[in-house]
Amino acid sequence: MATGTTESSDWRSDMLAYIRDLIMTAEPEIIEEVKWRKPSNPLGVAAWSFNGLICTGETYKDKVKLTFPKGASLDDPEGLFTSSLEANVRRAIDLHAGDTIDATAFQALVRAAVARNSMS
Repeated sequence: MATGTTESSDWRSDMLAYIRDLIMTAEPEIIEEVKWRKPSNPLGVAAWSFNGLICTGETYKDKVKLTFPKGASLDDPEGLFTSSLEANVRRAIDLHAGDTIDATAFQALVRAAVARNSMS
């Protein structure tokens, strides 16, 4: 079951909090919301927007998934995207326990997504 946050503090909620900080530092005007609440996912999905959706963050049993709905149109020179690589539009980053993420490269990706949405 995917959730936007977890009820207890564990590595997934810590990772999502860290990602949230990176996103909000990269672009302080980004709007953070919780979307797609439903009985099977009562906590919903963390979603960050700026002139449209930038990224979503979901926690799963074994990973935190960060999905960029327009990720295929973004440059990813550091190779952060690890999932949905064959998709025509979206790209995702899967983070597992013990993984780290290049903060500078991730924030550049967030800024690129903001710029991409601002062009639309």
